Amino acid sequence: MLRNLLWSTSKHDVYLMQNYSVMHWSSLLRKVEEVLNVARPLTPTMKYPGSASQTLSRVQISTMAVRDGLMAAGGFQGELICKYLNQPGVAFATKISNGENAITNAVDISYSPTGSMRIITANNDQQVRIFDAKSFVCTNHYAFPWSVNNTSVSPDDKLLAVLGDSPECLLADAQSGKVVSNLKGHLDYSFSSAWHPDGRILATGNQDTTCRLWDIRNTSQSIAVLKGRMGAIRAIKFTSDGRFMAMAEPADFVHIFDTQSDYGTCQEIDLFGEIAGISFSPDTEALFIGVADRTYGSLLEFNRKHYHHYLDYVL
Repeated sequence: MLRNLLWSTSKHDVYLMQNYSVMHWSSLLRKVEEVLNVARPLTPTMKYPGSASQTLSRVQISTMAVRDGLMAAGGFQGELICKYLNQPGVAFATKISNGENAITNAVDISYSPTGSMRIITANNDQQVRIFDAKSFVCTNHYAFPWSVNNTSVSPDDKLLAVLGDSPECLLADAQSGKVVSNLKGHLDYSFSSAWHPDGRILATGNQDTTCRLWDIRNTSQSIAVLKGRMGAIRAIKFTSDGRFMAMAEPADFVHIFDTQSDYGTCQEIDLFGEIAGISFSPDTEALFIGVADRTYGSLLEFNRKHYHHYLDYVL
């Protein structure tokens, strides 16, 4: 699993997967409520001309993203589900890929340079697809030479990082899908990426247990190699102010780097269990970590201390 099953939309609001449910945790109200149950048949409530909407049932969620009131989730059988958080039911559901190994590895919600919201999916069928978030029509799809595990769009919405079952990471034009740069240095398959908010630094996470930092003004080699403890780097997130970068291993370890010290200062969070996702709150005040362990499953919140650390606070 590619470990993106947790999303914070504010320091008081977190969305996370629990069995066949997407749950919303409100720390203000101190309560959890179910937002979406994917064990039951999902019949889209809206009809969108030109879209391939269909009824789905018993979807096993593989990845999710939440942004500006829209939740997008991918499934292990190539599904894509979209829901407006302020509306009942599911707005859109479809199987975007029907192959034997069609898993939707990642979904990303971003904006095009013209300001329209779009959903970007990365699949094991070697395709990246772009969906318009209003009509849910697939407006573009790009083919790559390997299964795509992750995509991320640069802050100016012009570049698309594409990573997958290859040591090489690609930078493509976000409008055309044309590859403009090839990042070489990792030793194994890649799983995660994130852009620093200034748009100059791209971080990539790999099975080789490292995260590499690339200055996109000169991509001939990475500018830093950040080492994990034991496992692949499955998730990477920056704070919205760019001050901190967190990277998660498949289990037990999350590492937080201070970008102002050239990533030289690191706080390691050592926990117990499989990591379902990490997310900074948009105001940078909290870091949430999902633990997917059957016995020790939990949501952990770490609050920012203003002499550069995150404090432990367990829910």
